[in-house]
Amino acid sequence: MDFRDLYMYFTGFVTISVEGFFTERFINSCFSNAIFLWDLKREKSTYLRVKISSKDFKKIRKIARKTKCKVKIEKKRGLPILANRYRKRKIFLIVLAIIIAFMIFITRFIWNIDIIGENNINADEIKTLLSENGISVGKLKGSFNLDKAINKIRMEREDISWIGIDIKGTNLIVKINEADKSPEVIDVNEVCNIVADKSGEISKILVKQGTARVEVGDEVKARRFISRRSYGRKVYRH
Repeated sequence: MDFRDLYMYFTGFVTISVEGFFTERFINSCFSNAIFLWDLKREKSTYLRVKISSKDFKKIRKIARKTKCKVKIEKKRGLPILANRYRKRKIFLIVLAIIIAFMIFITRFIWNIDIIGENNINADEIKTLLSENGISVGKLKGSFNLDKAINKIRMEREDISWIGIDIKGTNLIVKINEADKSPEVIDVNEVCNIVADKSGEISKILVKQGTARVEVGDEVKARRFISRRSYGRKVYRH
């Protein structure tokens, strides 16, 4: 595309067909009136196609009447033609642009919080902790410090061994590993009851302190507790 074609595209042009016995007179009259024609293609002695600017098209009507030629528009090209074609759709395009801008805007916020890994911990408790650290639905991404919130929650909750927070799209994903409960520590000098969960026969006894009150081969019955005052560990065979 040369400079002339580029200029005509920005100003707008049409391809017309000219039909009549005096097509030569039509062309000469256009040149005489400073009407620029280009890409002229004669298909018959009485029929030709030619391009003309949109602003000059109105001027050739009188020339067509004088030369007794019939002029018909074949094609319309150029930016002014496109603007006129979509003039009635301006409101639609404006609304569409507003919707797209709004969709881009709302993706900058958190609209959902998913908590993964909690079994004994209430999800609402985690959301409350997040809210106390400035993280909640409707918050702008980047308006809160994730690392600071993670460290603070881990310090406040002994039942959480690890917590990770990630942002995917408009979702905030919280992953939690619950801490194992520490076993109850019993003083070695405390007298304890040995309890049999099931009935069975003692196959082995390992006594590290105190005196064994039962022997290998003794039978035990399942009960809440067996009041035998002995220190050590017993192995049961059920």
